Amino acid sequence: MDKTFVKLDALPLDRAAALSESGGTMINQIKFVTIPVRDQKRALDFYTEKLGFTIITDQPFNGKQRWIELRIPKAETRVTLFTPEGQEGRIGSFSGISYQCEDVEQTYGELSARGVLFDAPPKKEPWGTFAAFKDSEGNSFVLSASKG
Repeated sequence: MDKTFVKLDALPLDRAAALSESGGTMINQIKFVTIPVRDQKRALDFYTEKLGFTIITDQPFNGKQRWIELRIPKAETRVTLFTPEGQEGRIGSFSGISYQCEDVEQTYGELSARGVLFDAPPKKEPWGTFAAFKDSEGNSFVLSASKG
């Protein structure tokens, strides 16, 4: 069996620099994340009226759903409100998505006033402050800030 060993000091410490020197990466950002929803109208109202997202695309997709793509203000990553066939069991679960804001306490207050349901008030940790909330479909998200 042929074993290949790499001398550790030969590896670049800055992988980003190494990738740019070799022609860059093929993937350069996340285009959108998909949030599974049961009721697209209710979810669209929640994301636009309560969270302040804007509609990029809202068009027919198939006989059952529309393709709804939203923009988060000041962000490049988009959100789609769409449930792929066979993924209905994901509706109402933990999403793994963390939305970032400047001030969690202030944003928590503003979103709570708009009717967004949080699991608890913001909590401060050594790595930052966060609060968990649910959307209109029961999906769970985290609101966080890198400091404060």
